[in-house]
Amino acid sequence: MPGFISMALAFVAMIGVAYTLAATALAGRWRPHGPAEAPADAPSITMLKPLHGPEPMLEEKLRGFLDQDYPASIDMVCGIADPTDPAADVVRGMQAKLTKLTLVADDRRAGSNGKISNIINMMSTETAPLLILSDSDMAVSRDYAARITAEMAKPGVGAVTLLYAGRGDAGGWSKFAAAGISWGFLPSVMIGLATGMAHPCMGSTIAIRRETLDAIGGFARFKDLLADDHAIGAAVREAGLSVVVPPMIVTHGSTETSLAELVAHELRWNATVRMLDPAGYAGSVVTYPTAFALLAVIAGAGWWVLVAALLSRLALAARIDYGVGRRTAPLWWLPARDLLSFGLYLGAFFTRRVDWRGSRLHMADDGRMTAETETRYP
Repeated sequence: MPGFISMALAFVAMIGVAYTLAATALAGRWRPHGPAEAPADAPSITMLKPLHGPEPMLEEKLRGFLDQDYPASIDMVCGIADPTDPAADVVRGMQAKLTKLTLVADDRRAGSNGKISNIINMMSTETAPLLILSDSDMAVSRDYAARITAEMAKPGVGAVTLLYAGRGDAGGWSKFAAAGISWGFLPSVMIGLATGMAHPCMGSTIAIRRETLDAIGGFARFKDLLADDHAIGAAVREAGLSVVVPPMIVTHGSTETSLAELVAHELRWNATVRMLDPAGYAGSVVTYPTAFALLAVIAGAGWWVLVAALLSRLALAARIDYGVGRRTAPLWWLPARDLLSFGLYLGAFFTRRVDWRGSRLHMADDGRMTAETETRYP
């Protein structure tokens, strides 16, 4: 029996190695091809930025969305629920120099999802024909708007979303969190897209025309959903339009300053994915070759299993970092990062409540959520 167990664990580990090598080979597909060219009739754009709380490098990130090589006008609407939110001071400071920047402070709640309530309040302002919604922790290059509008101009495209890699913006734990994004999450989406198994729509970027948004029921349709980004993409597809993922990778600035914060954040994300796609989440067990290889060695398998797993994972991490042009974290962190990711993967099977932006949320099987508590900045 011990021999069978070690062989079974080694087999799963080797499937993971094959998966990892495939992801390494696919990583090159997501580099932009050629210079960015906006369409001749480039539309005006409103960038929507729901904000919550203090965040490292927030002004730099916001400015990046406005400082674009783009022929048409770009304005930005930032939203907060609490006028005393520290993010408001950053935006007010920017308004002194930028005229196309609006701050909406409104604490009205449309539903359980505080972020969507914030966005609904932001939509009370005048917006451009093309909306680009993105999380506050994203950073982009100067060709961001041009590449998105070039995709939106293609027939049948209803929305554009983008892959993202991690960057630690708040010290060691944030780099550890960024490694989970770059070396774990990002390759899994690449594989999912290549095989047709993934249909993402992510908070990194959701570009959508105002008319399309109105046709799917506006943001109010998603006011009680935890996975609002995914639901917006599903609604666009239901309307007969496509959600495209062009070859461009933006940056997620991780801000975790402690292990507890990292665990809470990633456990919420894992639990959300498990809720949306239980079978797919269970099948993603093959993305953890390091953990299964270590278990196989403990059960009596040869060390070659663990060596193969580690080498494949190191190759993937190095390839991802090369593609995004920076070292996400020290490569020697990778084994510990892989083992933590596997532990959180298992933990999500037992998670029904999550912490999100100061609220304790209960997750229902239909993807809806109810808020148990809410906190504000003093």
